[in-house]
Amino acid sequence: MDKVGLGTVNWIVLIVYLVAMLGVGVYFTKRSGKNTDAFFTASGKIPAWAAGFSIYATTLSAITFMSTPEQAFLTDWSYAAGNSAIFAIIPVLIYFYIPFFRKLNVTTAYEYLEARFGPSLRVIGSLLFVLYHIGRVAIVIYLPTLAITSVSDINPIVIASAVGGLCIIYTFLGGMEGVIWSDVIQGILLLGGAILVVVLGAFTIDGGFSTVISDAIADDKLITLENFQFGTAAAAIPIIFIGSIFNNLHQYTASQDVVQRYQTTSSIKETNKSLWTNGILALITIPVFYGMGTVLYSYYTNVEALPDGFNTSAVVPYFIVTTLPIGVAGLLIAAIFAACQSTISSSLNSMSACIVVDFKQRFFGKTAKSNDVWLARLAIIITGILGMAAALYLVSTNRAETWNLFLAMTGLFGVPIAGIFALGIFTKRANAPGVLIGLFLSALTSYFIQQTDLTPFAISVMSFFSSFIFGYVASFFFPRYNKNTTGLTIYTKNDAYVKSDVNAG
Repeated sequence: MDKVGLGTVNWIVLIVYLVAMLGVGVYFTKRSGKNTDAFFTASGKIPAWAAGFSIYATTLSAITFMSTPEQAFLTDWSYAAGNSAIFAIIPVLIYFYIPFFRKLNVTTAYEYLEARFGPSLRVIGSLLFVLYHIGRVAIVIYLPTLAITSVSDINPIVIASAVGGLCIIYTFLGGMEGVIWSDVIQGILLLGGAILVVVLGAFTIDGGFSTVISDAIADDKLITLENFQFGTAAAAIPIIFIGSIFNNLHQYTASQDVVQRYQTTSSIKETNKSLWTNGILALITIPVFYGMGTVLYSYYTNVEALPDGFNTSAVVPYFIVTTLPIGVAGLLIAAIFAACQSTISSSLNSMSACIVVDFKQRFFGKTAKSNDVWLARLAIIITGILGMAAALYLVSTNRAETWNLFLAMTGLFGVPIAGIFALGIFTKRANAPGVLIGLFLSALTSYFIQQTDLTPFAISVMSFFSSFIFGYVASFFFPRYNKNTTGLTIYTKNDAYVKSDVNAG
């Protein structure tokens, strides 16, 4: 495929955006450097709407901007069932999970695991989060790198360094407050950019939206009855919906990058508002991002064809730079960068929180506040570089269908930990040895299930329940390790938690 130059004007627009993001980090540098509370939780001063926007930008990001339209382009809207699944768990989060995270005033989610089970589970949960998010950073650096290198002859190392390196710098400087406010800007940009692609794309097709809709209906590119049936070629919406519930449970209960935001607001009420804000934005995502893929399908059916052997992961940026006006294309490539960086910055800050709070402060004590902030910043640099290196590996292999790769990673490394949190909150008999055995057996189960033809969503469901069931059953063989669970389960949700090492027999 012939490369298409981005053009001077588009590069100027892109550079202005990148410099602006750097400015956000610089603006919050002094405030974030006061102590680790300011660096990791913005001292609880973030308004609910901004925290909700930040959660939205963190959980969807570049994977949404490029891989969701790709899914709609290749198949249909069935994966949209996953976006609506958030409404199934927001009430569960508000009633069962948020009270425990706020009560314990945790900086990391895994502090709850120590209170409930002991330090071993805290270490394992935190370590798995760090490893998982290095991989996630790699995927979201890879996507915009693919976007640029698919349309220009610029070295991918230069692009990955610009996307990841600049993100490392402003996360290093601005801490969580800088991350959240840059997320707000980036979230608005990625949503606005997606809407612009849908509108401008439809206008380039004879007949506009009527042609897009007729093509989608004729070629089964929306939702059909077949999507609700099991064992057909179409993706089964019930499996997608149920699997997404457990993927969301992982993100919202066991993933530090989201849980960390629960402490950035001033109260439980404000935290709950932030979750509903995020839910509304997730609902808006469905017609915008799946609509983008449908519009592009109609365009490349009626107007022109994609080059032979084209990697569909780059269909969005290819359309942007080859079809849209100069300047607008630069703005939309900036939106892809924004989608990428909102996730990277959140992951980097959260990984540094785990490293500092769950490892350094937990086992070696707190030192001068400024020293721990500098350790957090060093952790951001190291994890960022590791993520960039993994991204370059993905570039070298030209990996397609990155959405399914991400879902596979979630099922293997993320969802079993969500099962452990559920064990802690919903049962009284689960204990550390049983949970550790359950986690190990669940990881084995997930690995072997991934070798089958089951969808990533089905794997997520089985990963969660295998972790929960194995952990619960195994706990019965170690009754002497049962701990006092007062204030830590739903049965004593309103009781105060008092730290104690006394076993419950």
